[in-house]
Amino acid sequence: MTRPDFNLLVTLDVLLAEGSVARAAQRLRLSPSAMSRALARLRETMGDPLLVRAGRVLVPTPRALELRERVSHLVQDGEAVLRPAGKVDLKQLVRTFTLRTSEGFVENFGPGLIARIGEQAPGVRLRFVPKPHKGSAPLREGTVDLETGVVAKTTSPEVRVQALFRDRIIGVVRNGHPLSKGKITSSRYATGRHIGISRQEPDKGPIDEALEPFGPEREIIAIVGGFSTALALARASDLIASVPERHTGNLRAGMHSFPLPVPTREFTVSLLWHPRLDADPAHRWLRGHVRDVCAATRGTR
Repeated sequence: MTRPDFNLLVTLDVLLAEGSVARAAQRLRLSPSAMSRALARLRETMGDPLLVRAGRVLVPTPRALELRERVSHLVQDGEAVLRPAGKVDLKQLVRTFTLRTSEGFVENFGPGLIARIGEQAPGVRLRFVPKPHKGSAPLREGTVDLETGVVAKTTSPEVRVQALFRDRIIGVVRNGHPLSKGKITSSRYATGRHIGISRQEPDKGPIDEALEPFGPEREIIAIVGGFSTALALARASDLIASVPERHTGNLRAGMHSFPLPVPTREFTVSLLWHPRLDADPAHRWLRGHVRDVCAATRGTR
């Protein structure tokens, strides 16, 4: 059996990414004719035209669309294998790391992380992006380097996971609020006016389920998309915010925090990354700082 030419994988990856023979040739520093010959070899080897003309442009065949992501991962994994894993020169390192996190994580842990990174590697930039959903596609596709959050059913099994800290939901009100004095009972808590926090999930969640045996239901007055917005509303009104303790330690300064009067489950916030970055020295260095910052930053009551 003829051994396949694995160099064609790199050519195929670039062709599928660019969708143009001319742009692929420029990217690989080949002549257009050489790239056309490489495409012809790929078509013959794979038994599929891969890219076909539609007017003035080339469009991928169904087979090409099916292979695009897989080929990209193969090439990235191959590059990772061949890349030396020597010690990184942090003072000379110029790189942007993209972290997918909740806004609470950025606001509470971001300042400490940025300070640590800037001190050791001034050429490194951290780009924080939001989490509109919990899927692992951004990690697989390489658009995100690191992610923090709770491992869910939608988390891809190949993703690396390391626990950062345990967290729990607490209640927060402005100083002087009626709930800032006296014993917090389930009735006092539930009959207050509440802020719901939801991106895509239903209005009701674990807190409402925990309150069911005690009778009263929460009255949700407003629904917001993040912890800081909920706390800002609670700080300026008589509304009650129920937020993660560790995630919001810095944001709750000057407010009154209290344990919920009903039992709710603690949850583990983890660090997630794709295995192709597991051995990358700079990525390992960044992961270590995220762990250290989380360990050093505690929730405040």
